[in-house]
Amino acid sequence: MTDEKLTKIHLDIPGNNEVAGESFWAENLDNNLYRMRNTPFHAYGINFYDIVYAESDSEELTPSIQNVHKYCGHKTLRVIFLDDASAEERSAKLSTLNELKAYNENADGTLFAIDIEPEGDYGAVCDVLYKWENEGILSYETCEAREGFGFDAE
Repeated sequence: MTDEKLTKIHLDIPGNNEVAGESFWAENLDNNLYRMRNTPFHAYGINFYDIVYAESDSEELTPSIQNVHKYCGHKTLRVIFLDDASAEERSAKLSTLNELKAYNENADGTLFAIDIEPEGDYGAVCDVLYKWENEGILSYETCEAREGFGFDAE
């Protein structure tokens, strides 16, 4: 991150059995609009750089995301490694996707979120991940919105 002034915003994910919500860094655009500045690890239908509407009941509380105001063309994939490689080796492997304009964030050394820029080659990234999945290295999923489920998975 740069020297930009970013703020924390929050998203409730009530249907997720692992986490109840997720916090993000965001750029405050005023009028309760925020630009997402990191990639979701658990939420569906929300991506890096999307503009979201978030409000708070008071100034002391973190604003809570209500909806996506504008999609900005980024796509998110999630990866869970199944092999015994180190977190550094896993990150290095995923970094080979940078040439396709796909960049990763590491949650815990096993779970990674991948942001594919609008100019990136989403299909090629999925092809590489599919190959690694068939080799037993990892498992991956797309993170598009699930119809009728808000930001939760089915």
